[in-house]
Amino acid sequence: MTPSNGADDTGEFVAERIQVSPEMTALIGCDQAGELVPQHPFSLSFGLGAGDGHPTLRLNPPFGGETLDVVLLVDRTALTRLGGQALIQSNHACFHLPCELRAIVRMLCDPRAGDEARTTYRLAKSIELVCETVRLFEDGALVATGCEGARSEADSRRLIAARRMIDERWSEKLTLDQIARACGLNRAKLTRGFREMFNCSIAEALAERRLLEARRLLLTTDLPVSSVGYESGYLNNASFSRAFGRHFGRSPSDYRAIGVAA
Repeated sequence: MTPSNGADDTGEFVAERIQVSPEMTALIGCDQAGELVPQHPFSLSFGLGAGDGHPTLRLNPPFGGETLDVVLLVDRTALTRLGGQALIQSNHACFHLPCELRAIVRMLCDPRAGDEARTTYRLAKSIELVCETVRLFEDGALVATGCEGARSEADSRRLIAARRMIDERWSEKLTLDQIARACGLNRAKLTRGFREMFNCSIAEALAERRLLEARRLLLTTDLPVSSVGYESGYLNNASFSRAFGRHFGRSPSDYRAIGVAA
């Protein structure tokens, strides 16, 4: 797998080995670990999928001879300390890469900074990547590949494409018919398969993605609550406040006040 097109100031990709700590080494576009490997490493290998490839996370695959976008080599004891014991013991070796992890991998491969700042940035994002991977696994948000059952691999890829469409185009007025046509599935197969794979409906996935954006805007901007709702895809402030309250347990105003106080 070829690395992503990260670039330095000259426009060239910068492959890099970073010793995050004695317990963790990050390989960005590298196929050799060198001497920076922890003593008892567990590898998290992230590939964005060059060409027609599919973005995946592989757990502790045989290492060497293949360049992946990002490989994190983490000491098993350290990973357990972070809550990753279940990840180490997983019965599955490969997972579809969700949007949260894809975004971090892309940022690791394409930092817009000079040499010294780039290494520091990559170090911090590597820590974020391992922590987010553990969190998403614990939340049941990682979908294993090869667990399709009666569903074909092609249909599974179409369902993953539907989820990606929601993750990336949530601000648009997406309809079930639009998503079905774009992904090459009929409505019934999309509706049934999406719930089976992601344990939620299309509407619930859209709502969650919009509410997560609303939470981000509440905590990082001073936009009025009504504007936050509008920017997050809600045309009615009352419906936005109700949906936000059901999802997060507090009104948007209260959530912002607590976040600012913290």
